[in-house]
Amino acid sequence: MDRYSDYDDFARIYNRYWGGFSTQILPILEQLALKDVPEGVAILDLCCGAGQLASELTKRGYRVAGVDGSKPMLDYARMNAPKAEFHLTDVRSLELPMVFDIALSTYDSLNHLLTLDDLRLVFHNVYRHLATEGIFVFDMNLESGFQSRWRGNFNIWSDDTAVITESNYDEAEKLATVNIIIFTQNDGDETLWRRNDVTLTQRAYSVDELTRALARASFVEIEVFDAQRDFKMRDEGRAFFRAKKP
Repeated sequence: MDRYSDYDDFARIYNRYWGGFSTQILPILEQLALKDVPEGVAILDLCCGAGQLASELTKRGYRVAGVDGSKPMLDYARMNAPKAEFHLTDVRSLELPMVFDIALSTYDSLNHLLTLDDLRLVFHNVYRHLATEGIFVFDMNLESGFQSRWRGNFNIWSDDTAVITESNYDEAEKLATVNIIIFTQNDGDETLWRRNDVTLTQRAYSVDELTRALARASFVEIEVFDAQRDFKMRDEGRAFFRAKKP
């Protein structure tokens, strides 16, 4: 399969403005997966992005392998988390020569899988790479999150960068898109700017679809947590899932 490259042109902006989300939810990950886990356990960081979470995990003494389909993202990840190892691959064709105690996927990364079959395939791949009693934790945007948070636009401005975004959610197709226009200075020359246009797409899945897909992949003890109600996050319509390999 082709690697997932939608984030290639977005990597620099993601690293600067978005990558910190995973570190912000570390207290949640501690509660769901990392509590009382000793140093040295192996953690799979699925769709690891620019490596901010991997950096924090290695600082805590965990052995981390990050996987992502975007080479520019992994270039940043290797700078941000030099103690982790990283693999350029599509998570739908994940095949690593190692077994993990914990698998994590954060910042609604798995919403980028646009078919239920692809999502099931990833769940099976994670299951195969987990040790017995291994834990899988991930968060997803649900439809209510797309309805409330993927509307309208917002902009980011700095001396050398301008980012213009417009988000939309198609309720009939269950597809959310964000169109991003990025202007960056060329080599510090204030008179020369480069434009990149990026479109990112996510799909809304129901809690029932997700829990059934996890069960179909043989996970057990499947739990679902509401980000607002259970963890006091601001994000409406974000859910965290925790499942175990028996």
